[in-house]
Amino acid sequence: MAEAQAEIVANTIKDALKGTYYQSMDAKGRMTFPAKLREQIGERFIVTRGTDGCLFVYSLEEFSARAEKIKRLPMSQARDFQRVFMANAGEVEADKQGRILIPPALRKLAKLEKEIVVTGVSDRCEIWDKQTWEDFNESVDVGALLDALEGLDF
Repeated sequence: MAEAQAEIVANTIKDALKGTYYQSMDAKGRMTFPAKLREQIGERFIVTRGTDGCLFVYSLEEFSARAEKIKRLPMSQARDFQRVFMANAGEVEADKQGRILIPPALRKLAKLEKEIVVTGVSDRCEIWDKQTWEDFNESVDVGALLDALEGLDF
């Protein structure tokens, strides 16, 4: 039993999207999407509006599962979220050099220009403007993080 649990944990860690990657975006809105992350989510994936000034990136399968969950929510609870999440979603595909084209509307929403940060965040990736990412990290309240972890046996 313990071996089975250890294998589940090892696979969960292995499958989790993780890491921070510094990239550049060209004038046309193309950026190289990190190979390690592409290996996990595929060469085609969904980019949509995220929170805190970033974009969310989901594998096609993960996005489909989330879209199904959103569809099941009552309209009164979900309509704004449906609009923001689904209307801003676009499928992208990496070219032979591993570059993707971020749609102009999403570039504008996330204020993406030249210096970009891509992060793996468990079940999704996030694309950030480098300065926004740095500002976010500086604003994190470590005490609040510790409070959130309390009781999780972390």
